[in-house]
Amino acid sequence: MASWAEQLERELSGRGLAIAFVPGKGRGLVATRSFFPGEVLICQEPYASAPNKVSVGSTCDHCFASGKLRKCSVCRLAWYCGSVCQKAEWKLHQLECQAISALTEDRKKMLTPTIRLMVRLILRRKLQIEKAIPSSATDNYNLVDVLESHISKVDGKQLVLYAQMANLVQLVLPSIQLDLKEIAHTFSKFACNAHTICDPELRPLGTGLFPVISIINHSCVPNAVLLFEGHTAYVRALEPLSNNTEISISYIETAATTIKRQNDLKQYFFSCSCPCCIKDSEEDALLEGYRCKDTKCDGILLPDSGKKAYTCQKCGICRDGEEVKKVSSQILLLSDKASSLLSSGNNSDAGSVYKVIEQLEQKLYHSFSIPLLHTREKLLKICMDLQDWQTSLMYCRLTIPVYESKTTLILLYLNENILYY
Repeated sequence: MASWAEQLERELSGRGLAIAFVPGKGRGLVATRSFFPGEVLICQEPYASAPNKVSVGSTCDHCFASGKLRKCSVCRLAWYCGSVCQKAEWKLHQLECQAISALTEDRKKMLTPTIRLMVRLILRRKLQIEKAIPSSATDNYNLVDVLESHISKVDGKQLVLYAQMANLVQLVLPSIQLDLKEIAHTFSKFACNAHTICDPELRPLGTGLFPVISIINHSCVPNAVLLFEGHTAYVRALEPLSNNTEISISYIETAATTIKRQNDLKQYFFSCSCPCCIKDSEEDALLEGYRCKDTKCDGILLPDSGKKAYTCQKCGICRDGEEVKKVSSQILLLSDKASSLLSSGNNSDAGSVYKVIEQLEQKLYHSFSIPLLHTREKLLKICMDLQDWQTSLMYCRLTIPVYESKTTLILLYLNENILYY
């Protein structure tokens, strides 16, 4: 009988894909045939998943749909949108339900989404070992086992936290003999390999571990994108892919400066060396730069030594660093206030504060800057929630040129004709 690795190789080969060693990156997924823009490269259901909010009932535990949900009458923790999802999860949830029901109320509070994700992963492995549920080339624990944990690079405080979390899992599953060191390593794998499951509006719903998709490496100039339909992950091509092309997705928000992107990637324990990160000066100035004091000039300001002044690269006018710092402080204070109002559900007042922030940022930042973009994206979402469709459309149109400018810069770096979105 073929090994699980051989079975996976055959399965991927049938989809026009292969796992290959990529210099400087380790394992990666490559195309073994041509793909057209928008084509699905691979789709996978999670080996294990858990909703973000435990016991709230905002999403179905199986498909992550929202709406009219029913709570499990025994454990009172799991929620389902109907009998189809409940039956699909029954063998797994039956074990989970027994374990949760045996906990005291205080211990039930320990069931954070990450702890529950681990519990569900362990129970799924147990069921597959006992052949109570099927396994396949793309759905078996061996795929999880070979994921990189980077445990040797994790700092001491985080290692202690992983050990404590492993002990909590043992308390939840006392009848299963667990290797606590292995559990700690798996928590580290979650940090590097799990994906946030989002709805079509990119609102996070939960976390899932997709072992085959986790093989795909990162690029700030990705040629594919990860999307979700329910809890199923789909990777679609963003541009034409030819044979032997490495497939890449972005692990982070790419509409950010190189320093911000590299900082966000630290949790994955690597530095990106894509074309966007190597040739960053012009793009960073555009994305982070302050605007010229002359309202008729569309130049970008770059800091002098010590950031005591900023000089326009187009007309040469200087802007005092203290003035920039003062306005930045005002924006920061207002942002805290707006965020607090938004988290309390006061969307209307939060929108009013964000509009003041937008006015300040328009005076401070270049029109293509990321801070201004993010403020307008927040206002877009608030207006949509308030069903102010006309203003929503206005903010939507204001965000488009920023993304177009970033794409244009990347195209110049790559000397390509077009990226297909």
